[in-house]
Amino acid sequence: MALSRMIRISNLCFKENILVQKYSSKIKNVRNFRKDRNINEVPKVNSDSLATPFSKTHIDPGKLRVGNLVKPFLFTVGFSGACFLGASIWEYENMRGHAKRMLKKPMKFFKRQVDSGYTSTNAILKELKIWWSGLTEGERVFAPICALNILVFFAWRVPRFQPTMLRYFCSNPASQNICIPMVLSTFSHYSGLHLLANMYVLHSFSTGAVHSLGKEQFLGLYMAAGVVSSFTSYMYKIITKQPGLSLGASGAIMAILGYVCTQYPDTRLGIIFLPVFTFSAGAAIKFIVGLDTAGVLLGWKFFDHAAHLGGAACGIFWALWGNQYIWQNRGPVLQYWHHLRGSIK
Repeated sequence: MALSRMIRISNLCFKENILVQKYSSKIKNVRNFRKDRNINEVPKVNSDSLATPFSKTHIDPGKLRVGNLVKPFLFTVGFSGACFLGASIWEYENMRGHAKRMLKKPMKFFKRQVDSGYTSTNAILKELKIWWSGLTEGERVFAPICALNILVFFAWRVPRFQPTMLRYFCSNPASQNICIPMVLSTFSHYSGLHLLANMYVLHSFSTGAVHSLGKEQFLGLYMAAGVVSSFTSYMYKIITKQPGLSLGASGAIMAILGYVCTQYPDTRLGIIFLPVFTFSAGAAIKFIVGLDTAGVLLGWKFFDHAAHLGGAACGIFWALWGNQYIWQNRGPVLQYWHHLRGSIK
């Protein structure tokens, strides 16, 4: 279209006999071209926003109805239960695998001799194995979560993927796809600063949390909290009639932060740029919850404060009640699964 207009401008220039008319015609057409281009131009995305980078996306507030919360609520309950059920089965399978390895321990010497010929010929795989074995249990859980977040971050940079990313990787209570984005948005970041900040906090607390919970329970809490935080965000947006898109792992990370700070309130924490200034974990979670509460009451829109509160409440609840009365009573589930699997042979 732009090329055809430029050709039309050049033809007009050659047909005019008077110099003044020629330049006035050219300026007039160029102005019209710029005017048309600005009308059809797609609004630019604010890549520096930490919470909702697509704030210019129009969402009809009329679609924010209380009835829209029924399906997300049922999905939240079902998905959260499935997370902890899956975590229990995963823990059982890990213990079962460990028991099998112990039974086959006399064969370990011969297996090591066979494997040594393969690892010596593949230096990259050997170095990767050494690096992986040097990580803590928490870092081994953190690494795949971080990798998934980075993968989704780069997917945002592919223009062809933009419609799909907006549909499935941004939680929106007015959308037709209302449930799946509650999970996928937990791994979605558009801003590099947003991704860096979240992964830094998750890495800082993952080792302590995994040490306390175990990798299975940790991942169950992380995934469940991500959906719970999305649901609280839906509730806030529908009640206040404030439409918008949300994405990021902040809600799930707040659950881990809330659990650690509640379970170990006397732990000393610090700020990366102010290492001299330290404070207790108990004071930190109180300040963060207070700040997000103020954000909800005052209508701040830079972060999704409702999602943060939902995630923090999930972590605090699990530290005070869930771990003791839900996770510690998973015995019947393990017995039933053991009955289905049968004895170790």
